[in-house]
Amino acid sequence: MPHQPERRMTELKKLIDQYSYEYHVLDAPTVDDSVYDSLFGELKRLEAAHPELITLDSPTQRVGNKLLDGFAKVPHSRRMLSLNDVFDKADVEAWARRIDKLMPVGSRREFFADLKMDGLACALVYQDGVLVQAITRGDGFVGEDVTHNVRTIRNVPLRLRLTAGYEKFLDGRTEVRGEIIMLKQEFEHLNAAQIAAGKPPFANPRNLAAGTIRQLDPGLVASRPLHFRGYDIIREETQDVPTNLYAYETLTALGVTRNPEAAVFKTLDETMRFVCGWSDKRHQLPFNTDGLVIKVNDRKVFDSLGIAGKQPRGAVAYKYAAEQATTVVRDIVISIGRTGAATPVAVFDPVKVAGTTVQHASLHNADEISRLDVRRGDTVVIFKAGDIIPQVERVIVELRPEGARKINYEQELARQYSGLQFERPDGEAVYRVKGRTDPIILKRSLCHFASKGALDIDTLGEKNVSALVDTYLVRDLADIYTLSVEQLLTVDRFAEISAHKLIDAIAAKKTPRLERFVYGLGIRHVGIQTAIDLSAKFGSLAGIADATIDQLTEVDGVGMVVAESVVAWFGDSDNRTLLKKFKLLHVHPIHQQNNGQLKGLSFVVTGSLVSMSRDEAAERIRTLGGIFQTSVGKDTDYLVAGEKVGANKLAKAKKFHVTIIDEAAFRAMI
Repeated sequence: MPHQPERRMTELKKLIDQYSYEYHVLDAPTVDDSVYDSLFGELKRLEAAHPELITLDSPTQRVGNKLLDGFAKVPHSRRMLSLNDVFDKADVEAWARRIDKLMPVGSRREFFADLKMDGLACALVYQDGVLVQAITRGDGFVGEDVTHNVRTIRNVPLRLRLTAGYEKFLDGRTEVRGEIIMLKQEFEHLNAAQIAAGKPPFANPRNLAAGTIRQLDPGLVASRPLHFRGYDIIREETQDVPTNLYAYETLTALGVTRNPEAAVFKTLDETMRFVCGWSDKRHQLPFNTDGLVIKVNDRKVFDSLGIAGKQPRGAVAYKYAAEQATTVVRDIVISIGRTGAATPVAVFDPVKVAGTTVQHASLHNADEISRLDVRRGDTVVIFKAGDIIPQVERVIVELRPEGARKINYEQELARQYSGLQFERPDGEAVYRVKGRTDPIILKRSLCHFASKGALDIDTLGEKNVSALVDTYLVRDLADIYTLSVEQLLTVDRFAEISAHKLIDAIAAKKTPRLERFVYGLGIRHVGIQTAIDLSAKFGSLAGIADATIDQLTEVDGVGMVVAESVVAWFGDSDNRTLLKKFKLLHVHPIHQQNNGQLKGLSFVVTGSLVSMSRDEAAERIRTLGGIFQTSVGKDTDYLVAGEKVGANKLAKAKKFHVTIIDEAAFRAMI
């Protein structure tokens, strides 16, 4: 007997809702995605055949039409309040003492604490269990109606779940308040897709979540992985929700995702142990957080405490203070980025901040140096902005050494880059290399990156590089890994065979040798031998990036100038973004231990060789573990003498008792 459409659609909606609840709220799906998709497809087909039976709470109705007139203003039923910030145990204790004086006689002192999510506050309004409106915080009194967009968020229930003991919440008006967030891992995936598409990455999950909800196209909103996490329930009858803990239990019963970490504590000491316990563990959470919310658990007592200004007396937001540390600025090194921008970097004694060791921080531009009045030898306060990027907060002037001279930025540019000229365009804060446009610098950088000494990418020569940059297919070094055959065929220089050949050549260099990759980055003062030495010493790109100046100068041939140049390059924010992009595009440099027959032996080649060029000889020596030198010294083992040998090198070789061999003997060795 065939199913009645209305009954079948009701059964499908109920089951799809159950599977969605298991997936999003319980995090324990009982069926594969394919089962869910199949049932969802059947419901769509039934609704297409019987449009008169479509209901507002159907999961197929999440994505609506575009909004043509923006978002309507909507007053909140109750003001959405902000909280006073506290930063340490003393602040929390002072807050507790204040509310103790105001608490009704005989009331129970109990605290409720939960992690504070870094997202967009939003109120979901349900009428008789069905979602009818979603409102942003706005100014607390009036928000914007974003119902069309919030309906697209997969874990927002379009109808509240009926659970025994909680039936009253499906009767009348129930308001669920919470945060719209984007999980860190999904944010990274989205940024990877942005980069692969040649688009700029998004700044952070919170800004992206907030910006997405304010899009006029619900279809675009639906394409982004947003989540809703509830933290409160509002009812007209306040006794319906006696405690904050009960509110959380109700959220789960109604099918609303909430933080499982929330808990109730009898004493302030227990609460602070919870707070301190999450100080480090918070970095392991799937979402960003900068603290917790601590409330009086009893809602009646909470309401009786009232409001002071814009904040309720019964709750505070505990903010984990940005970790700070002091260190001494050893140097200020200027890094030239791929666009020709000259970025100053403070190099300082290694110091641990927010769990990691840092030794450099961008000073951004000449104006920032002037604002901070930072000088070599200064003791500075370092902090991590957003727990990620090290920044110089201020100078401790009282500890400034005598004779510390103010930084003259133009003189520094002239001293550090004597062969270049710089200019500061009107209206800009950044000095740039004069007479060298962004494309010219990028072309030179990319030619070097693809050269034989670096990644040795076949067919990516000067003319092809120019074509790719001029057509805007490549905007930085990493962009070559986003190219497709279809894109290349739009460029005059490429036909089917040449396009496939270049794409294959680039793909073959996704796991380049570490030393070649480091050399290819074009770090000032880092030649191929230095890149080899750095790779051998630190074993990975991360190892080189994290190396201190002292560690770098332990490498043979690396002095203070080279060490500071390396630290400055990895300290430049543009360069860090570039390396992150390489990683997102699955480019992973590999360090290979070299145990060839020339390991530890040093060679100098003089004169011309018949069977190979000098560059080829150098490559063979390095491939077999040897060291290629450009001049004879005490540590040289062999001088390879070809035709038209220079007398000076022969004399030096004899002076230092270096073994002189001809080309035939050299070929026998290799």
